[in-house]
Amino acid sequence: MRFEDLLWRQERGELSQLEAASLLGVSERTFRRWRDRHEEEGSGGLRDRRIGKPSGRRAEAAEIEQMLRLYRVDYADFTVKHFHEHLAKRTDYKLSYTTTKIYLQRSGLVRPAARRGAHRRKRPRRPLPGMLLHQDGSPHAWLPGDEQSYDLIATMDDATSEVYSLFLVEQEGTASSFRGLSEAIEKKGLFCALYSDRGSHYFHTRKAGGKVSKEDLTQVGRALHELGIDHIPAYSPQARGRSERLFRTLQDRLPKELRLAGMRTVEAANRWLREVYLAQHNARFAVPAEQPGTAFVADPRELWRDILRLHEDRVVGNDNTVIWRRLHLQLPPSPLRLSHRSTRPTGRG
Repeated sequence: MRFEDLLWRQERGELSQLEAASLLGVSERTFRRWRDRHEEEGSGGLRDRRIGKPSGRRAEAAEIEQMLRLYRVDYADFTVKHFHEHLAKRTDYKLSYTTTKIYLQRSGLVRPAARRGAHRRKRPRRPLPGMLLHQDGSPHAWLPGDEQSYDLIATMDDATSEVYSLFLVEQEGTASSFRGLSEAIEKKGLFCALYSDRGSHYFHTRKAGGKVSKEDLTQVGRALHELGIDHIPAYSPQARGRSERLFRTLQDRLPKELRLAGMRTVEAANRWLREVYLAQHNARFAVPAEQPGTAFVADPRELWRDILRLHEDRVVGNDNTVIWRRLHLQLPPSPLRLSHRSTRPTGRG
């Protein structure tokens, strides 16, 4: 009706063809084509001729059925996005993600995602890699066929979400923190700050739920202080939103990837994570930094190797020995001591 009204006004000379076409939101050529069809067929000639005709881009029924069968048999616990990525990577699958999702939902194999709650603004990323790293652990039954819960330790850059270190241990602690920091520093160099939870291997807290102690340092705190790295505590899970989102992704994807890769032991899984998965994960989820450059700093003398170890204070006796874990250890001669006297092993310890 709107077209016919504008056509009538155009034929009376009130509007030009270009003006009538602009009011309809089409080109002048389309307006002339519609005019000609209206003259030949009347109002019925304005119907969309695609209605009732199958799309030339419609997916083949056999291809859709094969996709549904693969999902039922091998990928029933995958998200649609993860499933589509695997098909595109491992086969010559051509259907789009949207088409795949629509047919999986229509078949009842996948439920539509629940509507998200109110939007919450994310904390802005640091502009340069190396300005802030996150380290956290997540307990989960990561290995297929193994109900034991292991801790997955991840060390990630805030600016890019690139994961520098990822491995499984039986229990998170000082050793796993040192290992993650060592792997990150060995790859990239020294960084500016570390963001972590307030676990007992990261911080001492005098009062439960209170502020962490800045004077009474843990082994990890002492090492970071000696390296000149600021240690920032998180006081809520929401404050660790970036690492929380990382582990949600990993808990959804990694056990399935480990299953497809045939990993059955922690040792084999850690080797596969280091040699295969880490590069794939970063290629898929890492983002470019806001600014060019880096905040990482090289340590030519590699002092971090000695600093990222357990340090304990001991008093040297007059016989140039120290006691450590019930062992009497003899110190070698040194110009730092005015006199040196060796002692025979006592057999103690």
